[in-house]
Formats: sequence, structure tokens, C-alpha cells
Amino acid sequence: MANSINRRNWIRSSAFIAGGLAFCSGTISKLAAMPKRVLRSSRSLTDQEAMLSGPFDLKARLLANENPYGPSAAAKKAIAGAIDTSYQYPFMQLSMLSGKIAAYEGVMIKNILMDAGSTPLLLAAAMHCTKGGKNVITGDPSYDDLPSRAEELDGKWVKVPLTADYKLDLDAMEAKVDANTGLVYVCNPNNPTATVVDTEKLKGFCERVSKKTMVFVDEAYIDYLPDPQAASMVSMIKAGHNIIVGRTFSKLYGFAGLRLGYMIAQPETIKTFEKYTTQAWSVTGTTLAAALAAYRETDFLNDTLKKTNAAKEYLYSVLKKEGYDYIPSSANFVMFQLKMDGKKFSNEMFKRGVGIRDWKFNGKDWCRVSIGRMDEMEAFAAAFKELS
Repeated sequence: MANSINRRNWIRSSAFIAGGLAFCSGTISKLAAMPKRVLRSSRSLTDQEAMLSGPFDLKARLLANENPYGPSAAAKKAIAGAIDTSYQYPFMQLSMLSGKIAAYEGVMIKNILMDAGSTPLLLAAAMHCTKGGKNVITGDPSYDDLPSRAEELDGKWVKVPLTADYKLDLDAMEAKVDANTGLVYVCNPNNPTATVVDTEKLKGFCERVSKKTMVFVDEAYIDYLPDPQAASMVSMIKAGHNIIVGRTFSKLYGFAGLRLGYMIAQPETIKTFEKYTTQAWSVTGTTLAAALAAYRETDFLNDTLKKTNAAKEYLYSVLKKEGYDYIPSSANFVMFQLKMDGKKFSNEMFKRGVGIRDWKFNGKDWCRVSIGRMDEMEAFAAAFKELS
């Protein structure tokens, strides 16, 4: 896979470690002119590096799968209300949020581990499960934060091509499991293809494979499915199986910049992973207050989902009109095959103020476009029609 995707901190880019520069207009111009450092020479740009490689004044920011409608009004109000007590350690808020999640999912608090986004939890899995040169099995392409970290820590990355309909090939992934497999990573819905696997087939997969090794099911985009709870693998944890379910507030809840994620797993797994994390001490009191107000805020979530789906249908119509095929999406982004070089396409879109991501797999050039506000999708359409 030519492109890699992850949720690494923006500060890892050289543009953001230049001695605490202030973001005034003059500074932004200087930053935009600075050469960008590719963090890992063996890979292509990550989402944040792609953002920094383009202009700062985008008309449409459609390259990081963000929710442009969030956080909710209730979450914003909670953040403002928490500022006065932000000098306090958020013991109670952390306990309350863990309790809320546990009650909704039908698990115990000891089944939950939180951190500042899901990135630290993916890193913990990479550190623990692939130490000693063990391998991690993933689809290809799929979200690569965990396996790329494993490689950096001397683990091995086994990539399994997707099926003909661009879904994770669970049978082929299971066939790759051997004595040296430390983890099987399943991103469902998958990123960057936005496809989802059959729930019952995934349950059977988790049941069989978890008897041999750890299975990590990343459900970052599960809230975009019609019935997230039914599609989730949390039921497999409640049945006693050795799997991890990863969740994040970064997508439908609109918390990408607030940073909050959690995993659900067996208590023994949680205890082990606590050794590799700060155990939620990186999560701020303001973020926890926002999450307490926003968690399962049904009206907001449904409204955001409705707007996202409407903008997605608009994108489908644009692609169809211009004669492009696309992969039907179960998330807040769409992938479609290009008719020109991917790098050239992304650069030309950037010139027109539209940020998207390009990919190359199966020997072809592809574009992944995040679903933004309708005005952003219209900006995409206008720029796209000039190039299509």
C-alpha cells in the first residue's frame, strides 16, 4: 500500500516543533513555506503530513475523516463549565464516564481502559502483542497506525489483500495465523475503503482466532452503521473471548481535537495494557466533561448522521455524473478509483483549496474523500469537475 494512515500527534511534524511558534498570520505563512519532514522515509505521507503539505486556507478539509458538525452544543457548554475547576484532577469525571460506558455496553468498569484518543491504545497493543518479533496480521489496505508502530518496535507486519469487493478477507487472515502471530487487527468498518464485514462471520472469526492469539477489532467508525450495537464485537467480550474492541470519540462525536478513546476487553487484558499507557491521565478534565455531556446524546448523533448521509449521497451523485465508480461506504468517507495519477490529482485539488487523500493499491490510483459539510462537498464537486 503506497499510503499510510494514522492518528499521530501533530507535534511530530517538524513544522510544529520550531520553538513554540505563535500562530499569527505571519507565522502561518512562514510555516507553509517550510520544508516538510517525512517522518518515516519508507512510507508515504500520513494524514497530518498531507495536511501540512498543502495550503492552510482550505475551502474543504476532506482528508482526515473528521466530523465537521461536532462537538455538540451540550459538549461545548460542558467544556466551558469545566474550565473553572480544571485545576483539579478529574477523578470523579473519569469514574462517571467509565460507569456510563459500562452501563450502556453491559460490561464492568474493569473491562474499560481510556486514554487520549485511541492512538495510545493502539500503541500499547503494538508494544505488548508484537514484542519479541511477533507478527500482526491486517488487511491491505487498512488502518496502519498499529502495525506500522509494531514494525518500528521490531514486530512483523503480515498484510492480507482485500476481497474482490474491497472487504477484509477474514478467511485469508485466519489462514495466516501461526505460532508467531501476536495479534490480528480488524478495522471494521475498514479505513480507507469504508467497507464492513458480515457481523456473524466476524463473530465466528473472533471466536476461533482468539483461541490462538489476541484479536483487536477497531470500531472507530461503527457509529455510522445502522445498528452499531448489533454490529459490535463487545458481545464476544461478554461471552468471555480473548478480544479487544477499540472505540473513539473522534468520529461521530466530533472529538478529534479533544482526544478521547477507550478499549473494552477482558479485565486481565486491561491490567496488562495499563502498564503501557498513562491510564487516562492524559485525558483532560474539560474533555471528560464534554464526553459526559455528549455520550449517547441521541438527538445530536442522529442529526449528524443524517447530515453525513445526505452529503454522502450528494458525493455519490457527483461521481456518477462524472462517470466514476466508487466503493459503497459504511463510514464518513468514500473511496473511488481515479483516471489520472493520484499524486497529481491530490496536488491539483489542493491548488483549488480542497484537501483529499490519494492511494495506490491493486496497481491503481484511488482517492479517499471524507464527508464534510454540504458547502465543502460542493467545493469538492466544483474542483473535481475541472479535473475529471
